[in-house]
Amino acid sequence: MELDEIYTELVMEHSTNSPYKKELTSPTACMHGHNPNCGDDITLEIITDGKVITNLAFTGHGCAISQSSTSIMIQTLIGKPLLEAKSIIETYLKMIKREKLTTKQKSVLHDAVAFENISNMPARVKCATMPWHTMQDLLSQVNDLLSKK
Repeated sequence: MELDEIYTELVMEHSTNSPYKKELTSPTACMHGHNPNCGDDITLEIITDGKVITNLAFTGHGCAISQSSTSIMIQTLIGKPLLEAKSIIETYLKMIKREKLTTKQKSVLHDAVAFENISNMPARVKCATMPWHTMQDLLSQVNDLLSKK
């Protein structure tokens, strides 16, 4: 099986059968994300202990790229310290912008590296990045909430 086929299967599995597509009970914070170009629409919910993402989930709808990108992002970030999660998001966005990344930098992305070539499809870039930008906003909201405590 070719690497492209494996990535295609991974994207399809996450878009149609994500274990992270659900509502959380008593989330720490939530953030809405929307891509008006194609109608992708998600709400991210996070639970954190103040330092680590202990749970993360989403609801919403959209194309296979946005739904799988959201699911894979969540899989990648659950259990990560908040600062590390911010760094992983920045690395993902650099990859999508075709910035040069080392193998070590890419390794923190795990399955999200499947979207590396999405930049070859400009119309789909927003689909693949919308959840990650929404997550950046959510982490900023969490940071604001924590600084008020």
